[in-house]
Amino acid sequence: MKSCLAAHLAVAAGFSPNPLSDVGAILSWQFMRSAYEAGTVVAIVSGVVGYFVVLRQTAFAAHALSDMGFPGAAGAALIGVNPVVGMLVFTLAVGAVMGALGERVRGRDTVIGIVLAFALALGYLFSSLYSGNSTEAFALLFGQITGVTSWDVVVTVAASVVALGAIAIMYRPLLFASVDEVVAEARRVPVRLLSVGFMLALALAVSAAVQVIGVLLIFALLVTPAAIAERLTRRPGAAIACGSALAVAFVWLGLAISYYQPYPPSFFIVGLGFATYVAVRVVPGRRTRSGRGLIGRWDALMRSTSPLH
Repeated sequence: MKSCLAAHLAVAAGFSPNPLSDVGAILSWQFMRSAYEAGTVVAIVSGVVGYFVVLRQTAFAAHALSDMGFPGAAGAALIGVNPVVGMLVFTLAVGAVMGALGERVRGRDTVIGIVLAFALALGYLFSSLYSGNSTEAFALLFGQITGVTSWDVVVTVAASVVALGAIAIMYRPLLFASVDEVVAEARRVPVRLLSVGFMLALALAVSAAVQVIGVLLIFALLVTPAAIAERLTRRPGAAIACGSALAVAFVWLGLAISYYQPYPPSFFIVGLGFATYVAVRVVPGRRTRSGRGLIGRWDALMRSTSPLH
């Protein structure tokens, strides 16, 4: 795969005046088609899940959850199992615990940070004990989007579909509980169950996204597009659509740029997201927020509906 990429980069002079020609050249390679397929799916699910990460103010917990998947991947490689499977199992288990903590997870940054440091050290230990080639496990740290196979695309799509399905089922009560957990609990919304369900959906999204952006750069897709969208619109549906569109744009442009440059795609994906967020921050104007203004409307809605419908 590396030799294929290097051979092409050697003859690629850069972007041509004809964008359609560039697109045709990029998509003529199977590894780039697989990268675009996996990247698009991951970007969409990251935009949807990321909105709730920002709204619930659990960005650090989400980042910790992604990092804690590394020892699962390294441990799986040690016992001869696909690293992605190990990461999925580990993140689901950790996500369930974080979800059970509910509101309390927001005030436990110190504990989460300590556990996170231990998890990364444990992952490094597993990797050092592995006598074979641990490239695949280490690649999960920074992503390997141009190295995804057709099977990786299938796994990514499956995990993303389950995550999106879970968010769709929980959407209305989850939005209400994310805006004001106390009021939602008073209205007999199953807040703790929703918290666990959301963290499990987040674990699936993380496991899918690491192949594109890597464990250490997961914020680029899970948080940055949603944070940008939250500043542009106060409507939840519009913010989710905007965040997903931005994530897709970052992935597509990042892949296109990296095709003509000898640098990793994850750098360009992260750089595009960061530059856009900075631009939105410095533009003068009143900041829009999708949070507290929704309390009254969703309180009224939840009065007339059952908790999960």
